Amino acid sequence: MQKQNRNVIIVGATSGIGRELALLYLQNGYRVGIIGRRQHLLNEFQQQHPTQVITSCFDVTGNDNIVQLEELVQQLGGMDIFIYNSGFGDVTELPDAAIDNTTIKTNVTGFAETTAWAFNWFCKQGTGQIAATSSVAANRGSSRAPAYSASKAFMSNYLEGLHLKNKRLKKNITITDIQPGFVRTKMAKGYGQFWVSAPEKAARQIFSAIKRKKRRAYITKRWRLIAWLMRNMPYFIYRNIG
Repeated sequence: MQKQNRNVIIVGATSGIGRELALLYLQNGYRVGIIGRRQHLLNEFQQQHPTQVITSCFDVTGNDNIVQLEELVQQLGGMDIFIYNSGFGDVTELPDAAIDNTTIKTNVTGFAETTAWAFNWFCKQGTGQIAATSSVAANRGSSRAPAYSASKAFMSNYLEGLHLKNKRLKKNITITDIQPGFVRTKMAKGYGQFWVSAPEKAARQIFSAIKRKKRRAYITKRWRLIAWLMRNMPYFIYRNIG
């Protein structure tokens, strides 16, 4: 009988979608390792679920990601699912080097480092699943947040590359690219927002997509249409709205 997944690590789980996902996994009997930058929120969550939750406080833009992850997996007693939900981005009138730098460190460097580590860990284990929260913004460039959309495109392409690598290596690793639209969190910035989802609803759909081992999931599901339009819209039209 195949071992049922019971240990999940969520990077970026102190609030919003990540916290709601952690709650869903707890409700479904998983042991959950949660990672975040705010120690007081991690402590609060762990105190509410002392037997199922192990926490690790670190910033993915730092230099000790792998050491912290290895220690967390050891404390958790293994890992079956790795979810990268940490993200950063901001809307600016003009390019801002400091904001762009933090965006790239979080959405590109931190993501690639931790996700590559998880992939290699699962290769040794023989099975596992990686899911990461990219964005519908990955489909085109954005004049309002160029670094954000570019970093999300990196995430989606990197995940596709890992999916192909898994096929080539003939491993049993599932890669799930989560592409949300607008969700009511601190990350939802800018004007003209529509189809805004509550974090609870977004988390339920993400949980379902991971459980079903989807290759890519749009959150909420109607955002599949927007993603298709973005990819296929001629530039002479998109340049007026992008």
